[in-house]
Amino acid sequence: MSEQAFDRHHFDYAPWEFAAQADPAARAEQLGAQDRLRAQLPGTSLGEDVYLSPLATIQTDTLAVGDRTTVAALAHLSGDVTLGADCSVNVSTVVRGTVAVGDGVRIGGQTSLLGFNHGTDPAAPIRTQPLTTRGITVGDDVWVGSHVVVLDGVTIGAGAVVGAGAVVTKDVPAGAIVGGNPARVIRWRTPPASPVAGLEERLGDLGARLPDDLVALLERCWDPERSLFRDVPGAEPTLRAQCDAVELAALAGLDAPPQWPREDLVGWLRARQDAATGLVAPLDRPGAELDLRDGEVSYHLLSVGYALDLLGSDLPHPVAPIATMAPGEVVALLDGLDWEHEAWGAGHLVDALGTGWRWNLAQGLPGAAGSLEALVGWLTTRQSPRLGVWGTEQPGVGLLQVVNGFYRASRGTYAQLGLPLPYPERTVDTVLRHAADLRYFVPERQNACNVLDVVHPLWLAGRQTAHRRDEVVALAERLCSDALGRYRGGFAFAAGTARRPDPDRAVALRGTEMWLAILWYLADLLDLTPALGYQPRGVHSPDPFAPGPSGLGGGR
Repeated sequence: MSEQAFDRHHFDYAPWEFAAQADPAARAEQLGAQDRLRAQLPGTSLGEDVYLSPLATIQTDTLAVGDRTTVAALAHLSGDVTLGADCSVNVSTVVRGTVAVGDGVRIGGQTSLLGFNHGTDPAAPIRTQPLTTRGITVGDDVWVGSHVVVLDGVTIGAGAVVGAGAVVTKDVPAGAIVGGNPARVIRWRTPPASPVAGLEERLGDLGARLPDDLVALLERCWDPERSLFRDVPGAEPTLRAQCDAVELAALAGLDAPPQWPREDLVGWLRARQDAATGLVAPLDRPGAELDLRDGEVSYHLLSVGYALDLLGSDLPHPVAPIATMAPGEVVALLDGLDWEHEAWGAGHLVDALGTGWRWNLAQGLPGAAGSLEALVGWLTTRQSPRLGVWGTEQPGVGLLQVVNGFYRASRGTYAQLGLPLPYPERTVDTVLRHAADLRYFVPERQNACNVLDVVHPLWLAGRQTAHRRDEVVALAERLCSDALGRYRGGFAFAAGTARRPDPDRAVALRGTEMWLAILWYLADLLDLTPALGYQPRGVHSPDPFAPGPSGLGGGR
């Protein structure tokens, strides 16, 4: 038996040795095979000293391979594939769909990078479903271990390591070591640099610029033809935009927006409230049926009420749907909400209820305190002792619904009334787990709602407990640095760059009001609020309401 009996395809299974050990005949054979591949697949570009095993299957539409990259036996490449320089695709690895791999990447054997997906419409058989692709991107200097599966839409950051057997369903941060199914960060190969250095100075710079920037933003968003504010130039005016303008003017140290005399603005806002119901219709639906379950209608109890409060006035009428609501009715209403699947919607309604009772208490309505106590009592006894929230994790969205719902419900009750949370440590655990979800919290995917709904609960729980304080501080540092990097004389609601015009990614009244509140809460978690020189006013004020001796509240 010759010594080559069981090694007749040596370079196909050890292609990294080809450059150093191949004889002239083997080199000529490889170059000829590459020429035939280019002729067969015209969309192919191959660098210098590339080795492609003839035992691999290459069925690509486009293929670009960098210098010194190798593809081993039984690999399967199809779709639009880019491999950088000095990469290795090992035995039986699958790279399919739209996949872009950087330089110096090692991909282990029996691994699959699947840059495509099938539709799942139940109206048609799976075999007839169209293919979709978002693509996979792998940064430089990455090691993807053996038997890994990377799914469509994932980005693996530079310098990361993906452990053997991992199933990667979410983006992997640069420098992270991930493993498991689904993959999660286990430790760091290159720990992210702490962003805390310079945060105090950066916060101070923003605070110093803020008054002038806010005045300029208000002017930019004013529609002189309609004498109303728009959230962004060119948009239709909304009621919320007028209220956001009031809050931003207050942050700039003004009694009211310069474009609108205070008394006129007060009269206009008070006139928005329906005398019979005490509710407020959207500007574009003046004749709409007024129902607290309407998201816009319920939010106007917050935005209009707080705007009038900042202007030294108040809502002229009580909130009728809850003015006569007995404690038993409150419990029945809350029992009927879908906390398991729609916790955000349920929390939104709770926020409106708590705030509506706040305005009713301020008007001295009898019975309001008892119903509010029933609301807080229900929330306290129904909160999960294990999770510190209402509702549970849901497939497809994770903890997004329950954490966002927790913020809304707790803002209108515990925070607004200065009351302690039932299970603050468990709330911190759940919120931190949600904040690690890369679908929502990598810098380019953040938006004001999702970040506020994490930051405020951590701030609120942090007033009772130092549980996992180091992790809370590290998260606050990162989110604070991310937000400061997006300031452009104001804030867009959402991060990222839109491929087409998108109001959520334009500097706006709503985005600026929310992100300025977020920055204050982050700065407070980091003991850096003096640098900012402001405190949120209105909807996102940290100050509790004190309804007096006949009702709930911790006072100021």
